[in-house]
Amino acid sequence: MSGTTLHLRSECKPLEHRSALTPSTTKALIEAGYKVNVERSPERIFDDEEFEKVGATLVPEGSWPEAPAEHIIIGLKELPEEDFPLKHTHVQFAHCYKAQSGWESVLSRFPRGGGTLLDLEFLTDETGRRVAAFGYHAGYAGAALAVRAWAWQLAHPASEPLPGVSSYANEGLLLEDVKASIASAQTQNHNNKPPRVLVIGALGRCGKGAVDLCLKAGIPSSSILQWDMAETVRGGPFIEILESDIFVNCIYLSSSIPPFLSRESLQSTPSRALRVVCDVSCDTTNPHNPIPIYDVNTTFDKPTVPVSGVADPALTVISIDHLPSLLPREASEAFSAALLPSLMELADRKESRVWRQAEELFEEKVRGLPEGR
Repeated sequence: MSGTTLHLRSECKPLEHRSALTPSTTKALIEAGYKVNVERSPERIFDDEEFEKVGATLVPEGSWPEAPAEHIIIGLKELPEEDFPLKHTHVQFAHCYKAQSGWESVLSRFPRGGGTLLDLEFLTDETGRRVAAFGYHAGYAGAALAVRAWAWQLAHPASEPLPGVSSYANEGLLLEDVKASIASAQTQNHNNKPPRVLVIGALGRCGKGAVDLCLKAGIPSSSILQWDMAETVRGGPFIEILESDIFVNCIYLSSSIPPFLSRESLQSTPSRALRVVCDVSCDTTNPHNPIPIYDVNTTFDKPTVPVSGVADPALTVISIDHLPSLLPREASEAFSAALLPSLMELADRKESRVWRQAEELFEEKVRGLPEGR
């Protein structure tokens, strides 16, 4: 294990405050014999000094391209849109294995430089379950923003979108804001009713997070429709979505399925109650996106996008692709702790089923690159 160096890069995505490593998991890795270099970061929820105190070496922000080729680069979100070949082994979410827009450009950088991608999204245990995921906090944060957007719409004209949001220091502060939004909205809502929320994918990590947020915010369970494969097997579009105030999509999309919602179904339902769609799954550029009513990702500074041509009531979509950053400390701690047993095997990854499988998948995807990439 001596000589194995992990390099935690600073995230470059705007308002991304999460971290693949935390001070506690960094400490465990160092105690196990790894050397850990941590890039200084102005955005990370953990202070640089927290890593330094547990024995990590602080290095300049953005210095990973110059690191020795044998160093393993650890990150979360995608790299900046550059074209230079990648020489390192990268552990991250790359979003290039499911035919997303621009996937060829992203993936081809690795073989051109002799590097390897070990994609965090596809690290699975013996049962096929992901070893670590942000799903719970993605669903939790997505539902929180959806409820706030619903409440905002009841009190403001369609020309005034939900203002930008920033991350919360802890879950309690987020819940306070959501509860206040519901209380304010209920004074505007007919019969003082809570929102009716439909969550698809409710049995997974992401769906559980969405349901938990609704329950903790005081929405009664009778107003939360929890759907999973049994309810969607008949194929959409689903009128039940249009009859709900809020729809939270939490599925893991792996193949083509009938759309849950379409422009045609929106136009053919004059009594529509639906005001907010939160697409936590955020398969915006996936050709099989089951919510083909929008085509852009939203951001924390502009969290909603209106569905054009739909009014009375207006309909908005939340499609932020790093929702857990709304609760960066809790989300990072949970994810990194779950990932730690696998990280401990990186030094001998050729002998580790998880990492060997990830490398085999990378090689398979590289073979599928178009000629000349």
